[in-house]
Amino acid sequence: MQDIDLSVTICSWNTLPDLRVCLQSLEAARGEGSFEVVVIDNASGDGSAKMVAEEFDWVRLFALDQNLGFGRGHNYAFAQSDARLLMALNSDTIVHATAIEKIIRFMDSDASIGIVGPKLLNPEGTLQMSCRRFPTPVAALFRNTPLGKLFPNNRFTRDYLMSDWPHSEARDVDWVSGAALTMTRRLYNQNGGFDEQFFMYLEDVDICYRAHEKGYRVVYYPEAVVTHAIGRSTDRVANRMIRQFHKSMMLFYRKHYLPKTNALLRPFAILAAEAMLFTRQSIFIIKNHIDAHRRKRSAK
Repeated sequence: MQDIDLSVTICSWNTLPDLRVCLQSLEAARGEGSFEVVVIDNASGDGSAKMVAEEFDWVRLFALDQNLGFGRGHNYAFAQSDARLLMALNSDTIVHATAIEKIIRFMDSDASIGIVGPKLLNPEGTLQMSCRRFPTPVAALFRNTPLGKLFPNNRFTRDYLMSDWPHSEARDVDWVSGAALTMTRRLYNQNGGFDEQFFMYLEDVDICYRAHEKGYRVVYYPEAVVTHAIGRSTDRVANRMIRQFHKSMMLFYRKHYLPKTNALLRPFAILAAEAMLFTRQSIFIIKNHIDAHRRKRSAK
């Protein structure tokens, strides 16, 4: 069997139109090095699996009878491959020409690199902020409370979002987006892949955090470009996804930050974090209900 440099894995749930476009972009790149594409269909009800089987017979398809979520789904796909590089790719992406071969070449250039994220663009061509610093309690306070509205240009938020540099050159970062995240097989074997406690959201932050702990570099690499539409498959279940996001945030906090907190202060730290996240979650859900009501009224 031919050795595979890169395995591109896509976990899809009811994203047929986007998945088709994504696979078309990968089909156009099939001459860029040795790579395979693995699609995990998470029990979609829109005919996605049938479409892949009929239109992309070169893709390795696993049609599951349950939704494994992001991390567990990608881990399932990674376990089916022997490739030395593993890319987790969202179905709502378009991989630009030469991106695949550039990522392979760049990751092969330095054994200290564990994870690479390409430049992400919004559908209209603007830059998508796809790498950030790890959240700090102060940054979370400004991001998750009305303080962010009162002081929108505060340095804590700017620092977290990494808005103080042009994103035009490769550099080491804290974490990169899981929309198009490539890791080495070596890191995967050491870390065990994505933490499956995170059903959705924060898996990318968590795996990058653990990569740093193992001494690997996490690099933002803008020479490779991917367009990302952001959250198409979750638009119809917005409130549930908001709750899932905040559940994942709390899990990340408990896993990585709480053990470093003074034991006497931990109960207060937990209460403060949960109160802050509950407030933010409630604000988003109320806003969603208001927006949905306005859309219904305007449709009449």
